[in-house]
Amino acid sequence: MASSLSDAEAAAPAPSSGRTKPLSFVALSLIPKLVLRAPRTGMVLGALAMLALLGPVLVEENLLKFGWGLVLARHGIDATEGTLGLSMVLGVIASRGLVRSPRRKREEEDDAADDLARATALLPQQENASAGLVRLGDKRILFSDCGQGFIMYARQGRSLVALFDPVGPRHLWAPLVEKFIAEARRTRSRPVFYQVSADFLPVAVDMRLQALKLGEQAVVDLTSFTLAGGDWLKLRRSINRAERDGLAFELLPQEAVLSVLDELETVSDTWLSAHKAGEKGFSLGTFDRAYVAAGPVAVIRLEGQIVAFASLMTASSNGDAFIDLMRHVPGVHRGMMDLLFVKIMEALKGQGFRTLNLGMAPLAGLSGHRRAPAWNHVARQVFEHGERFYNFRGVRAFKEKFDPDWQPRYLAVAGQGLPILSLIDVTLLIGGGLKSLLRK
Repeated sequence: MASSLSDAEAAAPAPSSGRTKPLSFVALSLIPKLVLRAPRTGMVLGALAMLALLGPVLVEENLLKFGWGLVLARHGIDATEGTLGLSMVLGVIASRGLVRSPRRKREEEDDAADDLARATALLPQQENASAGLVRLGDKRILFSDCGQGFIMYARQGRSLVALFDPVGPRHLWAPLVEKFIAEARRTRSRPVFYQVSADFLPVAVDMRLQALKLGEQAVVDLTSFTLAGGDWLKLRRSINRAERDGLAFELLPQEAVLSVLDELETVSDTWLSAHKAGEKGFSLGTFDRAYVAAGPVAVIRLEGQIVAFASLMTASSNGDAFIDLMRHVPGVHRGMMDLLFVKIMEALKGQGFRTLNLGMAPLAGLSGHRRAPAWNHVARQVFEHGERFYNFRGVRAFKEKFDPDWQPRYLAVAGQGLPILSLIDVTLLIGGGLKSLLRK
């Protein structure tokens, strides 16, 4: 999802329920509710799809490890030994595809570096700053024939997963998508388009792709953003209290980021340790020193020490900005994230930016009427009954306080039915693969 979902979850208020239960337990407990509420024709597929649907949103939880443990226990095998054996087998299989001559490996690295440089040069000419995620370097790049547009994508399993809308002028989208689908077919893979906008839907229809809603993205209109008026009283009080308690905001330009990278890394490591999480990737920014230092960073200081930060992407043709990587030291102050977001908006507005992308609220805004697809019924059950393991409503409520424009985001895939295998591949891709998930 375009923004860092785990970061957004941390910024939102925690759910008020009691002790948190493991995702595997809660997910399985939702199945009876799903079967009772979903249309009869979608019962079985709906229950299976729910487990796959949770993946991209909750990549920090390892359902695969849970299921693997059940299989091993059934055969009287210790889970630790069995997981180690599986990892060894996977390692042998994977290594067969990693044996390359040094010369070929250097050529591939040089080609990837050239492609990344070409793609980065196009970023200031396109509309959405979130396209800057191409700078992570973990994606392949497919250029249009004219070289003025591209699709960033990665392979996972049998899926080629494209991230966001194609980058470049709209008239290049259809031929780029056709080229991407042809590449997927050439490699006997499934073409998957992850987190595409409503503008992509006409292309999806022409290419015979089905679009399923993933959630809604929050975009703030900076030109009209203000804290004046009674509607903003609660938010004003929150940030005023934070400032009285000693929290101070600063927006560091790119050239000043290098000098504070050690502090930023300490905050990042603290955040990851507190959440018992590892770095993700693909649609989520990661703490790579070169990546973070390539753009401006907003920081919150307490007694001179950085306690929170957010990296920003600002390269676009129409004044769009995107909050990418957010990390903070837990437990510092309740109003810290309110202060960080509001001050970012005010600073960017002062610099002439027009919009700020806050990222997606997963599974939000899905219709539930009788004619809605089975996908919607599955997702709504997770959204309505999944608060114990992910703060769905809290994430949306936190972003809602900034009065954003909510824009739908979709998954577009070939074929009909629920795209369970595609969702599993997206889960593994964001989470770093099966090895990373098994390690958690």
